[in-house]
Amino acid sequence: MSATTTASRGRGRGGRERILAAAARLFATQGINATGMEQVAEEAPVSKRTLYAHFRTKSDLVIAHLQDLVASGATLESALTREDISPRERILGLFDRPVPDAAPVRGCPFIDAAAEFPAPESAVHAYAREQKLQMVRLVTALVTELGCREPAALAEQLVTLADGAASRAMVLGDADYGRHARTAAETLLSHALPKHGTEPDRP
Repeated sequence: MSATTTASRGRGRGGRERILAAAARLFATQGINATGMEQVAEEAPVSKRTLYAHFRTKSDLVIAHLQDLVASGATLESALTREDISPRERILGLFDRPVPDAAPVRGCPFIDAAAEFPAPESAVHAYAREQKLQMVRLVTALVTELGCREPAALAEQLVTLADGAASRAMVLGDADYGRHARTAAETLLSHALPKHGTEPDRP
């Protein structure tokens, strides 16, 4: 494809969407830092001028990519905001198998991004941190709604299980690895739920 043709397509409608789609493919297969902006432009395909018109820096592109994942529901946290299932099933949805036949198996995109941008003050790391804090806030609200004891501590335990399972699923290439953590999460929830019909402890 000639540079003229690429540039023409880049100026057409949908350039931003093509850039994000290309970035998602490349980030998933080879990582964020290993993916250059020129490679994204070529994969999209758009001209470099179009790419930088939409995303001034690599960090801008990465954050937009993460925001796109959130909007599409393609993150662990998406289960927590569903309104068609109970609070308990929303929590356990953190451990569900990802999209069938998704390859390669990837962990939490926010943890992945934070690892590739380790400086706490970087914009990407800060965005990833906020998403993980939002995750624990959502779980805290759900376990509080269920009437669980010590909801803040329980929420931290549950999100740690979910993040750990996602990371091990990626390392081991086992998309269904979350089933192990789901069993542990069910036990935690069962022990934290109030025992109806039992007498209170006597002094």
